Amino acid sequence: MLIKIIIIVISVLLSAFFSGMEIAFVSASRMHIELEKKKDTFLARILGKLTQKPSRFITTMLVGNNIALVIYGFFMGDLLTGFLSPFIDNDFILLLVQTIISTLAILITAEFLPKAIFRIYSNEMLKLFAIPAYFFFIIFFFISEFITYISDFFLRVFFNTKEDQQKLVFSKAELGAYISEQLESSTNEEVDSEIQIFQNALEFHNVRAREAMIPRTEIIAIEVHDSIKNLKNLFVDTGLSKIMVYSQSLDDIIGYVHVFELFKKPKNIRSILLPIELVPESMMIHDVLNSLIKKRKSVAIVLDEYGGTSGLITVEDIIEELFGEIEDEHDKTDLLEEKINDREYKFSARLEVDYINETYDLDLAENPSYETLGGLIVNFTENIPSQDEVVEVDNYQFTILKVSASKIEEVYLKILAKD
Repeated sequence: MLIKIIIIVISVLLSAFFSGMEIAFVSASRMHIELEKKKDTFLARILGKLTQKPSRFITTMLVGNNIALVIYGFFMGDLLTGFLSPFIDNDFILLLVQTIISTLAILITAEFLPKAIFRIYSNEMLKLFAIPAYFFFIIFFFISEFITYISDFFLRVFFNTKEDQQKLVFSKAELGAYISEQLESSTNEEVDSEIQIFQNALEFHNVRAREAMIPRTEIIAIEVHDSIKNLKNLFVDTGLSKIMVYSQSLDDIIGYVHVFELFKKPKNIRSILLPIELVPESMMIHDVLNSLIKKRKSVAIVLDEYGGTSGLITVEDIIEELFGEIEDEHDKTDLLEEKINDREYKFSARLEVDYINETYDLDLAENPSYETLGGLIVNFTENIPSQDEVVEVDNYQFTILKVSASKIEEVYLKILAKD
């Protein structure tokens, strides 16, 4: 009796181990595995051999699991028969009760629980149990090889599929997840900056022109019929090297003027006007960058769906999406950012929502229809709130500190206590 119980317990533990390792191998981050394999350690060599051919590893785990289940079924059935036979005379009912009890026991202890745990801690479990797994990998080597050969034969003959030559590769999502983990755990500012650039590079292909542009309200422009004197003064006051030129309104930008053109002593603005590139809001910034580079331009006007001017984008704006803000002596960093305490803040409405969430560990709602804090509030209220108006969005209370006729300027943010 005691020997039977010991064998049953061991078989259940082995079944749990094989089931868990199978799901851990499938769920583990390929990035973590590859980095672990690069280390010059005994564990790294073991992982390298285990992951050399994924199908062989999975087959080994399945073979081990099935052997453990057969042993469990044989001894569990024998044990339950001894317990239940005095109370159940019918052989069919006895078999049915045995099947239900043994199946429930094995499903809970050797399937659901271990798979759930091994899936959550897949990377850790794969490293922790790599040596025991390799032990069984050697024991069941010939059986696994035979089964793998048979499966490859059927795949090749009946499905015209080549042998499993899958290599451990990692996806863009896995690489992004790994970089995010490193950002959260990193304390070194220099390393943190390098990792942030890497993360920006991964997200670069998902950024649209409207997310990186200078908004229409901040475009510095001059009317085409204005005087050269006013143009010179505008260059001096702003410190810009390029100024947009429009005819009648900002929705009809016809070109731009470079400051160097003033050395030609022009008589009017139209004589030194340079053509401007036009791009839609939905265009990806890497496509915008490629277009500007090919045409040897550095600035483009971003158009909305109706053909009106939505904003302005430069090569510098696009590069900043990769390397962060690039400031020169003419850049004005007057956006309000003030943390009063852990629950109260003062922000410029021009600050981007994702920047606020990352910097201040908040959970403001993000949506493709807006980028800034002001956009979030307007998207919720569907109008421009008045000064001192209070707006509640989810778990956050916004008090409008400063507002103009066309946009929100500054906001007081308070985190409300959860009910």
